[in-house]
Amino acid sequence: MAQKPIREYDAKNMLATNWQDFIGDTFVNPGRLAQVGPETDLNDLPNHVDWLNTEKLVVKPDMIMGKRGKHGLILLDGSWDEAKKWLEEKRGSDATIGEVTGELTHFLIEPFVKADREFYVAMSSKRGGDEILFSTEGGVDIEDKMKEGKVTEILVPILETIDDVDIEGQLPADLADLKPRMAAFIKGLFKYYQEVGYAFLEINPFVVQGDNLIPLDLKCRIDDTAAFEASKYWGDVGFPAPFGRKLSGEEEYIKMLDSKSGASLKLTILNPKGKVWTLVAGGGASVIYTDTIADLGYAGELANYGEYSGNPSTDETYEYAKTIIDMMTREKNPDGSPKFLIIGGGIANFTDVDKTFTGINKAMVDYKDKLLETPVWIYVRRGGPNYQTGLKNIKMTGESIGVPIKVFGPDTVMTKIVTMAFEDAKGGA
Repeated sequence: MAQKPIREYDAKNMLATNWQDFIGDTFVNPGRLAQVGPETDLNDLPNHVDWLNTEKLVVKPDMIMGKRGKHGLILLDGSWDEAKKWLEEKRGSDATIGEVTGELTHFLIEPFVKADREFYVAMSSKRGGDEILFSTEGGVDIEDKMKEGKVTEILVPILETIDDVDIEGQLPADLADLKPRMAAFIKGLFKYYQEVGYAFLEINPFVVQGDNLIPLDLKCRIDDTAAFEASKYWGDVGFPAPFGRKLSGEEEYIKMLDSKSGASLKLTILNPKGKVWTLVAGGGASVIYTDTIADLGYAGELANYGEYSGNPSTDETYEYAKTIIDMMTREKNPDGSPKFLIIGGGIANFTDVDKTFTGINKAMVDYKDKLLETPVWIYVRRGGPNYQTGLKNIKMTGESIGVPIKVFGPDTVMTKIVTMAFEDAKGGA
């Protein structure tokens, strides 16, 4: 499962779009939102968003970041003229949040809401079920209020539904007459949270004004493996990189391949000059290999993190492997020492090992000269459908092009090839 954050605009728009189906008429969500991106024409925007010239506004960067208020990155209670001037100053400029600096490219505009009373609600997946947090004192410093016991914790056990849980009975007494409606809202929101594939959802704060319930700040993470069942609720949602991090051309390319595939192709470049590169099948295996490399003291040499899984085609695996091999053979190590390519994975359930290895073999042959010049040593461990044929063929490919290669099946501990590579490096094997 990959938990991915989305922009606040997308999260609020998704909630407003699906509000009636899950929450109904308990409250009304006005859902008035406007997004500003790098190409947005600020002069033309009011022609498409009629309330910009009639409401006081809130404007803030929408960049998967926190602490925007503390860094002077929120315009409150401004007119459209003020908002436009503020956006012209901020858009395209750099901002520093903690130790991270990045360009401000996307912004969210909403009507300004004066909050007399702020509420807090959050939902997240836990080992024993799903946890709901609620407080009548939302807003800043919610962590301190948790320590003070001002946040109600409600667990929905794995084998129970939200309808099995007495939400209203567990809500704080100071809600008074609002208690039944708030309980109904929380139940509907929880059903929405589950149905659309959220792993985490937090609205902090939200306000209630008559029949209106208005989320002022919302953040969430979506389980991207739920796309097959839940994407009908998502709309045209994107998964941007965290603030301050721009995707490389190679990462963008793999992201594009992933979006067009029924398989999973993921790539994050950690250190393009690193000595240790991985071609790992499966998200769980990628975590295990990464942890093993770090535990052995080579975290600083780990070049990439990612996976290919879900039975990708030979061509898809070829494109993925080619991208990895191309990057790792662009430069030699200054001391002339080898680089290591770890081709690992557990025992696949349905991924055809020989089919995917055929793609890797083709990439190895295409980059034969570079693999030898760099040089690259290859270590393979895999199991699953057709693994015997796959291992035989990848060993023959490595030997035929003269690249040092060691190949193992499921009888070898999955991470043993990592230890083996580093031991060979020390011994100059």
